[in-house]
Amino acid sequence: MKYLISFPSAAMEVSGSELDAAGRDSRAVIAAAKAAGVYVFGGGIDERVPPVLVSGDATVTEGGYPWAPPLNGGFCVLELPTRDDAIAWAARIAKACRCDQELRVFMFDPAS
Repeated sequence: MKYLISFPSAAMEVSGSELDAAGRDSRAVIAAAKAAGVYVFGGGIDERVPPVLVSGDATVTEGGYPWAPPLNGGFCVLELPTRDDAIAWAARIAKACRCDQELRVFMFDPAS
């Protein structure tokens, strides 16, 4: 099963030297996930680039869905055998990032 572990930007209330440590520690946890063979992919939303909404007729509107909260922050997808394993990895990431992480089942489509 694949799991999405994520956090919104506002959750990162870390500054100064602690921010550098959080970056170092979170990269170490991701390296451990890769070494364990459970890492699928991850990254973060580049908030310097505003979203656009693209319709089926290719019309482009500045901004995302007006009714939805903004999508920002960081995430990773891990492939793990159990929800308990996913919770354990989410806890490792939360400790490293110094902020709570949201855990969801990622509905992977093998045909995609």
